[in-house]
Amino acid sequence: MEPVRTCVGCRTRAPRSALLRVVAIDDRLVPDDRATMPGRGAWVHETPECVTTALRRRAFVRALRVSRPLDAQTIEKRLNGYGNKVNGSK
Repeated sequence: MEPVRTCVGCRTRAPRSALLRVVAIDDRLVPDDRATMPGRGAWVHETPECVTTALRRRAFVRALRVSRPLDAQTIEKRLNGYGNKVNGSK
């Protein structure tokens, strides 16, 4: 039985494998693909709608328990395809 997590964007429950874990390092949101980075994590569907909703509602700030605004450029680049592997490249 697979663990279930709640998306901070749409607030729906989903299997852990269907969500992306995000952690805060300094003032940046960083994707945690392996879900092994230390510290608190927030789970979100890897869709522009869920990420935008979470940013608008400040859900990452609350879920990660930080008191300052977070830079979401890394997550936004990933959604736009800049962070994905292409044709098996590294």
